[in-house]
Amino acid sequence: MKRPEDAELDDDMRPEYDFSDAVRGKYAGRFNPDVVMVTLAPDVAKAFPDADSVNEALRLILKAGQMAKSAA
Repeated sequence: MKRPEDAELDDDMRPEYDFSDAVRGKYAGRFNPDVVMVTLAPDVAKAFPDADSVNEALRLILKAGQMAKSAA
């Protein structure tokens, strides 16, 4: 959503920050479009050291759900 041209913007940016040469989305292409990023709660993140461990746990939950569904 774009702001109206006449809207007054609050300029609370520090003077030492210079974004005049900034490029929007410069690093966005590095991520595979099929990747879904989520933020884990700190207590959950402690249990999973990497993405592979998270995926393994989620696959186990999916498998358990499928087994329970077929048993019903």
